Amino acid sequence: MPDKFGASMTLVKSDISGNISRLESKYNDNSSRFNYLYSFVQAEVEIKTAKSSSSCTNGLLWLTRAMDFIVVLFHNLAQHQDWSMSQACNNSYSKTLKKWHGWLASSSFTVAIKLAPDRKKFMEVIGGNGDIYGDMEKFCTTFSPILQQIHKFLASVGLDSMKAS
Repeated sequence: MPDKFGASMTLVKSDISGNISRLESKYNDNSSRFNYLYSFVQAEVEIKTAKSSSSCTNGLLWLTRAMDFIVVLFHNLAQHQDWSMSQACNNSYSKTLKKWHGWLASSSFTVAIKLAPDRKKFMEVIGGNGDIYGDMEKFCTTFSPILQQIHKFLASVGLDSMKAS
């Protein structure tokens, strides 16, 4: 079955799924020790593997950044209902992920935006019933403080400034 979001989301979904799988695998290895995300990071900091591109810390960092992007995208879509999908995505990208991406990742993002569904199709896919824009704002308001706490924690152990490898 083709992805409802189109080809542009395949790489993004793969990246996010890989990071989630990495965290799940670590949790399943020792669920009592790794019952909080912070415990993954602390364990990796202790053994000096937190900055590895395959670490759970790196996975958590990039999942958090991806969610930052989604929060800003939803906010843009709700607040700027006259914006095209590419306007909303480009603005969200420049506010969240761009500073962490090198040339290759930025170029890939530019191509992905060109393949993204138009705004109407995107809203239909995520829509459901009810007040979609109200739900998006509620999600942003509720989820933003959680993301801020994760960033604050990662910064406290010197890990919130890692760039893409």
